[in-house]
Amino acid sequence: MPGLRTPAARLLSLVALAGAPAAAQDYHGWRTYGGDQGNSHYSALDQINRANVAELELAWRYASAGGEPLPPSSELQVNPIVVEGVLYGRNPLHNVFAVDAASGRQLWTFSPPQEHVGLSNMRGVSYWRDGSDARILFSTGQFLMALDAASGKLIRSFGRDGRVDLREGLGRNPELVSINAPSPGVIFENLIIMGSAVTETAGSAPGDIRAYDVRSGELAWTFHTIPKPGQFGADTWPEGARDSAGGANAWAGMSVDEQRGLVFVPTGSPAPDFDGSDRPGANLFGNTLLALDARTGERRWHFQTVHHDLWDRDLSSAPALVTVTAGEQSRDLVAQASKEGVVYLLDRDSGEPVFPIEEVAVPRSDIDGVYSYPTQPRVTLPEPFARQHMTAEDLTDLSAEANAAARQVWDEAHELAWLRPAGLRNSILLPGFYGGANWGGGAFDPASNLYYINASNAPNILRMEAVQVARGSTMGVGEFVFRQQCSGCHGVNLEGFYPYAPPLTGVDQRLSKREAFDITTTGKGRMMPFSHLSRHEREAVVDYLFAYSAGELAAAQDSGDGATPTETVHVFAGYRDFVDAEYYPAIKPPWGTLTAIDFVSGKIRWQVPLGEYAALTARGIPPTGTRNFGGPVVTAGGLLIIAASSDEKLRIFDKADGSLLWEYQLPAGGYATPATYAIDGRQYIVITASGGKLGTPTGDQYLAFALPERPAT
Repeated sequence: MPGLRTPAARLLSLVALAGAPAAAQDYHGWRTYGGDQGNSHYSALDQINRANVAELELAWRYASAGGEPLPPSSELQVNPIVVEGVLYGRNPLHNVFAVDAASGRQLWTFSPPQEHVGLSNMRGVSYWRDGSDARILFSTGQFLMALDAASGKLIRSFGRDGRVDLREGLGRNPELVSINAPSPGVIFENLIIMGSAVTETAGSAPGDIRAYDVRSGELAWTFHTIPKPGQFGADTWPEGARDSAGGANAWAGMSVDEQRGLVFVPTGSPAPDFDGSDRPGANLFGNTLLALDARTGERRWHFQTVHHDLWDRDLSSAPALVTVTAGEQSRDLVAQASKEGVVYLLDRDSGEPVFPIEEVAVPRSDIDGVYSYPTQPRVTLPEPFARQHMTAEDLTDLSAEANAAARQVWDEAHELAWLRPAGLRNSILLPGFYGGANWGGGAFDPASNLYYINASNAPNILRMEAVQVARGSTMGVGEFVFRQQCSGCHGVNLEGFYPYAPPLTGVDQRLSKREAFDITTTGKGRMMPFSHLSRHEREAVVDYLFAYSAGELAAAQDSGDGATPTETVHVFAGYRDFVDAEYYPAIKPPWGTLTAIDFVSGKIRWQVPLGEYAALTARGIPPTGTRNFGGPVVTAGGLLIIAASSDEKLRIFDKADGSLLWEYQLPAGGYATPATYAIDGRQYIVITASGGKLGTPTGDQYLAFALPERPAT
């Protein structure tokens, strides 16, 4: 039905064209998160190409919040989907919307009930259709919901009154579970397969992978990432830990091989992060790429990338399913990028590495009695795309003062070693807590066998702290809970973790105790609800915070009889950036990179800085690259499209050599993966510009770019 351009007609076409072949519709969509079921981030479109990309202009923009005030903590990271001319996305207020993908005109919007909202770092929605039944599936807070794709109305027959509670079925009291799903589920036949995000502290929920019937919302299967007794991998956990441990969750998305009937699932670390004292062993299936039967959830194969993780080295993006061709031979592979700054390139059928991955000895923990795994798997090829090593010569040279401050930290820290466990003395973690790669993942070009990935090179400081706590008193309970659950983000002295967690100094002047208690119960901004804590524990931590903030802690602690025994606990000392006084990384640039890796040879083809700091450019310093979040898209037109950087620009590079072809200043940071699609012969590139990360302002706009329309001849 070429020429179908009105929004109403487009929406009606979802039903009218049900079952029609794509070629008959004059649409080239972006039907799933990542572009396709294999999450390749690739488009065969070539109307926009090297020769004409400089002509790109803004085709439309959509203010998704409609003028409503935006939450300051929003981190909208949506890779929108485009199906038969309709673009579906999310806004910072948790709404789901549909717009005409050729004009940006809103077709409908759906607002979840406010009690269902959670974190706003949503990354997309899922689309399913069977005949005239077309659905948008999405999650908000702990609920999975289904909407009619044509009207945006809640499908009440899905789950209980239109929603499935993801807290249920985990083997824990649902009222004590804190869970959400920032990455959209993947569709296989009539199932939606879901991962989750959970708290990363003691008491976290387990990261079970679950499949639900798309029509009814009924649970179809579950894979336990923390194995139950008798299941494969159970012997990699101590018997008592299997029932109480959490995490090992797939928060970053998944990929599907429909022909093989497989879903590929990357998992993160077991909880709590950095402290494995209660879980000796390799801890399958934490930090593991799993190949599961998409119909049943049975394990086909697995590859664990970190044993007994003490560094929060999550597999942080959906893997790319790629076919690598060398001469007349081709091989189906799965490429899994990691925070470690390497790609695990594995055979899609067996899970065997394409290039050798060596099991090498690593340092042991220097804390008495703390278990750490003696060896770790280390990738030899493909070559690392993020920096793996540094010496004192690599410390920042932006100024003599910055170098001297960095040198003092360096000299006082442990000697740098790969995967050194956190101890009572500072150590340097490189890549830092956020990678390396993060949730954006990479893009694969089947024509050249090149894989494109962006990365950050920003080190962090890692340390545990020995704390004496009086567990028998209310104030001692509050201190213990704060140190165990909260100080990693908010700091042991309430100083916060810029720009992710606010300081809690002066909290007694800003909030009442009731308001603070409510936040521990419901969560706020990036902070998930601490539902797993008892009411007494939440009240105790609020009492401790208020006494500490008001300078009354000593008096409160001395109010007891002085006979309460204390015990020593080791807690994570907090997320600390290794930075200079201006918050630039304390390592020489580049701090953000874009890299092309040849998957035949495993060698880097090219690497360029991604992003720049205007203040440094004004000082005559060449572009350094910036910390970045979001992924690239590669096209048959020779383009590599990416935003991601903290200078809030959308850039297009030549995929052959990394030369910059075009850039555009966005109204807010584009911490998302772009999408590209075509309608009636016109190709568009769209990016979510919502900011909210890396200290940049929040926004709500979607911007679409295209070549100028030519008059009909």
